[in-house]
Amino acid sequence: MGTGVTATPFYRARALEYLSHSTGLQLVGSKDLFEASWDMGAFMLHMGLLKRIAAKLSKIANDFRLLSSGPRGGIGEILLPALQPGSSLMPGKVNPVAAEALNQVCFYVYGMDTTVGMAAEAGQLQLNAMEPIILFSIHNAMDLMRKAVLTFTKTCVEGVQANAARCEANLTGSTAFATELVTTMGYEAAAKVVKERLAS
Repeated sequence: MGTGVTATPFYRARALEYLSHSTGLQLVGSKDLFEASWDMGAFMLHMGLLKRIAAKLSKIANDFRLLSSGPRGGIGEILLPALQPGSSLMPGKVNPVAAEALNQVCFYVYGMDTTVGMAAEAGQLQLNAMEPIILFSIHNAMDLMRKAVLTFTKTCVEGVQANAARCEANLTGSTAFATELVTTMGYEAAAKVVKERLAS
C-alpha cells in the first residue's frame, strides 16, 4: 500500500508470498497502491453480498414462520420441530424459535453492513484508518451467518414436515382458482363465481 518508500524493493513480493502460503490463497498485489490505501469499495461490495444473502435467509425464515403459524388461527401448512416445551402465551403452539434466531442474525448483519459503509466513507484523503472495524464486521458477519445457517438447517429444515390435511383443506377452501378462470371467462364473470362460492 502507499508509496512503499520505507520498504526494501523485495518487501512487497515477499509479503505476498508469505501471506499466500499462510492463508492457502492465491493473493495478488493491487495494481494501484494509492487506491488500495483509501478505497474500501471491494470490502463494501463483499459486505453488500453478505447482506443480500442475509435478506434471502431472513425471507426464508419469515416463510417458515408464516407457513407454520397456528395451530388453529394461522396457515399451519408445515410443522416445525418442537424445540421448546411450548408457548407460554398459547399452550400447544410450537414456537418457530429456529427461524426467529435466523432472522435476528440477519438483522445484525444488516447493522454490520451499515458499519462497513460508514467506515468506508470515513477515510480521509489517501488513507482509511477504519479498516479494523471493516474487517471485523465482515469476518463477524461471515462467521455468524455460517453458524446460523448450519443451526437452522439442523434444528429446523431437516425436521420440517408438511401438514398434508391442512394443506388440502386450505387448497379446497381457497378461491385462488379464480385467477385461472379469468383467462377463459373474463375478470367480471370470474369475480361473480368467486362471490357465489363464498356466499354458498
